[in-house]
Amino acid sequence: MNRVRWAALAVCIGWGMPVSLLAVTSQSFQVSATITPGCLVASGGTNYGSLAFGSYSALATSTASVALTSSVVLQCTPGVALSMTVDGGLYNSGGRRMQLNSGTAKVAYELFRDAAFSQSLGISQSVSVVYSNANNITLPIYGRVQLPGNTPGGTYSDTLQVQLTW
Repeated sequence: MNRVRWAALAVCIGWGMPVSLLAVTSQSFQVSATITPGCLVASGGTNYGSLAFGSYSALATSTASVALTSSVVLQCTPGVALSMTVDGGLYNSGGRRMQLNSGTAKVAYELFRDAAFSQSLGISQSVSVVYSNANNITLPIYGRVQLPGNTPGGTYSDTLQVQLTW
């Protein structure tokens, strides 16, 4: 009877067992992730910036040109095709216009998508946003106003809506 117990004990602790029945001590498993391309406003909130043409005499007939100044930081996954559209603003009547804050007088202005003011940025026109640094993207918006020389004094402004797509 003792022999049977030793034989049972030998089977339980693996003596004489085939190698294929021993426990596996190493194994592999798969790890994966899917990164969805996209963009986000990293900082700066919902105000994408301003075009401040400056102060001029009510009789001035000069042209003022400025670039969009912005505190907003856009970030995109590298390689994302980013585009934007800019609407006609609050006082769009045959083109973009700024309105006198304390009246109804208006001054027309134009937007461009290049610093040379050679590529017009039409109302609601989709434009590609080219960037070299995916972590610091600025919108290519430039403005120009031709003052007519007979404008009532005061502050003129407009608000534009920018839509980004990717």
